[in-house]
Amino acid sequence: MAINKLALMRYKIIDNCLKQKHRKWTLEELITKVSDALYEFEGIHDGVSKRTIQGDIQLMRSNKLGYNAPIIVLKRKFYTYEDPNYSISNSPLSEGDMAKMKDAVDILKLLNGFTYFEEMSDIIARLENNMSIQVDDTISAIQLESNTLLKGLNWITPIYKAIREKRPLLIAYKSFKAKSETETVYFPYLLKEYRNRWFLICKVKKTTVLVTLALDRIVDIAEMSKSEFVPYDGIDFDRYYADTIGVTKSEKDRAKRVVLKVDSGNAPYVLTKPIHNSQQLIETDVHGHILIRLDVVLNLELEREILGFGDSIEVLTPKILKDRIKYKAYRMFKKYRPNAGLGDTGL
Repeated sequence: MAINKLALMRYKIIDNCLKQKHRKWTLEELITKVSDALYEFEGIHDGVSKRTIQGDIQLMRSNKLGYNAPIIVLKRKFYTYEDPNYSISNSPLSEGDMAKMKDAVDILKLLNGFTYFEEMSDIIARLENNMSIQVDDTISAIQLESNTLLKGLNWITPIYKAIREKRPLLIAYKSFKAKSETETVYFPYLLKEYRNRWFLICKVKKTTVLVTLALDRIVDIAEMSKSEFVPYDGIDFDRYYADTIGVTKSEKDRAKRVVLKVDSGNAPYVLTKPIHNSQQLIETDVHGHILIRLDVVLNLELEREILGFGDSIEVLTPKILKDRIKYKAYRMFKKYRPNAGLGDTGL
């Protein structure tokens, strides 16, 4: 049975009233208490009706939500709990709720294996303890893609904290091309994951251009004074990356119309798992080959996605992308020539 947020609030307010041992409550007093609380926390001016509170009490008494609350009426006027120690927060979970919670814990454990947040281990341990789950006796029914050997995952928590607190970070960073690390003050705005690799979208202090840092290239992080932070005032990041595969994009990049021809053997895979949200089917020929259109930024991740299909995908337009793929395919071909040695770079 689905419960909305306001209904849950009403049940908790009624519960807080009825579990008070020093007083009893009339129906009118409960209505007033619930109405005042809804106004204070949700800004609802209309209050609640007598019929709503009566319905809430009946529902709390029933087993529909698993409460079975022992609500009684004294002197045909005052509402209270027959058991002074009862509270809906102490109600045991139903078998159905327990199964759903166990599924949620299983997923959290998998996420914890990817070390999203340091606090997750403690949360999972407490959930398992409260639900009396015997982990050793259960069989995993779900497996998420993860790579525990990835570097830089330890920076997720401090960066996430800095983003939420709007705090600049002094980051020591060493790119793959750099000979030594550099220290720079960044304003962190977004943590973004792409294929198990994490990135920080940010701006360098005293600049206006967004930059992307790979967490696995971060050497060290130090928090700076919050007073120096400059908030991001650009386009919403969901919209900013809507036309992008991966994370490689500048604020000047715009989506291009990309047309791909997919052979019949791979067409079903591309149709059921689109390469990008913008994917559109243009046509299907008599042999089962398809033409699809993508409206995406031309970047390295797009090229890698296309190259990953090997000879099953052909770029028709734009010419600049077609030429890039053609050049890389040619270099691959040269590496596999019968006479190619270890020293042959294909150039």
